Amino acid sequence: MTFIPGLSQAEAIAVGHSVALPQLLIDAQTQVKADLLHVIDQQDWPEILHKAVRHAALQGGKRVRPALVYMACAACALDDVLYPAAARRAAVAIELIHCYSLVHDDLPCMDDDELRRGQPTVHVVYGEANALLAGDVLQSLAFEVLSGSWFSDQTLSASVQLAQMQSLSQAASQMVKGQLLDLAAETKQVGEQELETIHVNKTGALIRSAVRMGAYAAGMMTPAVLNDLDRFAYALGLAFQVQDDVLDVTSTTETLGKPAGSDEKLQKSTYPSLLGLTAAQQRAIDLHHEAIQALAGFDQRADGLRALADFLLKRTA
Repeated sequence: MTFIPGLSQAEAIAVGHSVALPQLLIDAQTQVKADLLHVIDQQDWPEILHKAVRHAALQGGKRVRPALVYMACAACALDDVLYPAAARRAAVAIELIHCYSLVHDDLPCMDDDELRRGQPTVHVVYGEANALLAGDVLQSLAFEVLSGSWFSDQTLSASVQLAQMQSLSQAASQMVKGQLLDLAAETKQVGEQELETIHVNKTGALIRSAVRMGAYAAGMMTPAVLNDLDRFAYALGLAFQVQDDVLDVTSTTETLGKPAGSDEKLQKSTYPSLLGLTAAQQRAIDLHHEAIQALAGFDQRADGLRALADFLLKRTA
């Protein structure tokens, strides 16, 4: 499959990074944006819902989870077709779930944020009720895409689709569990194990599912290989969250595209507040090392996963 030409420099900058984006991530952003647009524009929704969904799903974003789908597929592929329809469907589906979670996270009853990806949040622009419904339909659309024949008119593997649907549905439930635990921990100082439990669910579950669905898209069902990929994704997901916590302290609203210092405002338990800033930064480095070590048995086809892990450690937003 040939990627649509990469994002313009202006679009790449608009994603919100001063660290240069690796080409593989730019390509992933371009591909999934095109596929999201194709799927969303096919829906027979009222105009206000279309607008709210487009605002939620197409206003930038790092697109880390779709990129992980593509890169995990590439790591397990036995031929040159690195991004088959099964990977593209999974990439769209997991980004739809991620976007729905952000819309709901930003609502006044949750984190009450007014800025996301450098833009006003969905409920600020379209109202709370429409934002709630936009999140609902993003969630259901994810499974419509994953179970359908999007991006292919060839015979599809029912076993791959079922495995991907099971992975994503379980991860979506774990994400909600993590969100609930996160809300319950506000105004409290939880221990490191409790904090890890929150984030391996809230953030890590979708990251692990992205990697697993990418492997499934390549036809990989070998338990030992899937276990190594899961160890990679577990460490990467936790490192991603630790780095998020660090950036909330060290970065600016302009760079982040969302309010800096919001964790402190909401009195959330974070790695810097628990461990101290320097120790939290070292924890992210250690977790990155664990993620890379989990890929020791993979050849150069996993270099995309390695490059993405390196970028996420160095990111500034």
